[in-house]
Amino acid sequence: MPPSVIRPLHLVGRLLAATAAVVGLIALFLALIVATDGAGSGLAAWSATAGIAVVAALWRGRRRSWQGRLVPFLPVLVATTLTLSVCVPTVPTTRHHPPALSFVTTEHMRLSTGSRVAVYHYSPTGNAPRQRTPLVYLNGGPVRGISVLDHRFLRRLAGQGYDVYAYEQAGGGRSDLLPMNQYSITRSVHDLGAFVSELGMGRADVLGFSSGAVVLTRALADPTIADHLRRAVIAEPGPMDGPTARMAEQKGRPSARDIAPAMTGPRSTRVPRYAVAFGLMRLGLLSPDNGLVGQAEGDNAFTAADLGSDTASAYCAGDAHRIPVEDTAENFSFSAAASLRIQRTIQDSPSITPQLRRSRTPAMLVIAECSSQIRQWQTTLLADNPAIQRTQYMPGVGHHMWNGLGDNDQRAAAVITAFLQDKPAPLPDYPTRADIPAFLRDHK
Repeated sequence: MPPSVIRPLHLVGRLLAATAAVVGLIALFLALIVATDGAGSGLAAWSATAGIAVVAALWRGRRRSWQGRLVPFLPVLVATTLTLSVCVPTVPTTRHHPPALSFVTTEHMRLSTGSRVAVYHYSPTGNAPRQRTPLVYLNGGPVRGISVLDHRFLRRLAGQGYDVYAYEQAGGGRSDLLPMNQYSITRSVHDLGAFVSELGMGRADVLGFSSGAVVLTRALADPTIADHLRRAVIAEPGPMDGPTARMAEQKGRPSARDIAPAMTGPRSTRVPRYAVAFGLMRLGLLSPDNGLVGQAEGDNAFTAADLGSDTASAYCAGDAHRIPVEDTAENFSFSAAASLRIQRTIQDSPSITPQLRRSRTPAMLVIAECSSQIRQWQTTLLADNPAIQRTQYMPGVGHHMWNGLGDNDQRAAAVITAFLQDKPAPLPDYPTRADIPAFLRDHK
């Protein structure tokens, strides 16, 4: 083979070898990140990777000229530079809470559990009769701030005569963070009981949505808390315990998840540090309390666009091209790490069915037609809670049922207030317990 061919092939071979070395060092770095749980902002893994790389480069160049000894260090330089970017924060590492909202006052309440939560109060407005029982709202997430879209819906409920109270659960929104090991579904349930007690207004009605509905469900299984609840609206619940979380998955009508336009805006997951941290946490390879990205830094970094198609999954396929903006960039808040920890405590929890079957608090289950939640999460709850008096199947809406589209907010408010006031339901009572097998069969 002529030299004119051999020389380029030799250069290509060296380039491929250098590329393989870079990839190998990055893989080693990621493995050490997992092994050390991100200790020291990832610097422990980076230092070990750099040390191993330098020793290997020295060994490879030991019989070369001094110029040749520099060649093995090029992949080392590239790899250590790339991996060092994972160790350098690009947002503040102390918590920056969202600024105050212009339309409602943010107050703070120290609960008997030790949690300090942000509280919002909407006094009754309009001409509707004032309701004697306060209405408490538990938003989804978990550990997500209350969106502007939800705040609008709470104002609508206040216009129906309700004293509406909402609080951002510990770690979410403007509420104070907890040490990571204190986040759990049990803590969330106890916070609800403490909040209702702190209101000092007697028993309360509670509307729980999504993960907030899980908190409410588990509160109904705890008689010391359930005794302080007059009525419960369980809207689009997630899994209530470990056995439910492990059930086979069957969802509702098609959502907009795979057909909606991609969310716009900045993404923390385009920054190497946060792409690695959030990605490994989601895969279960980093603990929520890892040493790579602290809770406060992760909260500051995470953006609405990072939710990706999760937002679209909360809307029907027919709404794919008109999904509303749920929140402002300034108000958005989500703690990915704390959320994962709470979800894992649910997955690891034993069945609450024996306790839930003794529930006596009147409850209503609300299910969306295009629900992104697993149907068995909903039907198991219906089967196991004898105090569920009414089920409302909401046609034409996805998981986020009050969303400002068409008359969806009006319909959701009508369903909720009719139950709380013990008035006839706007929709048929469906599915009933007897309907569960057919419901699962026909609503795929």
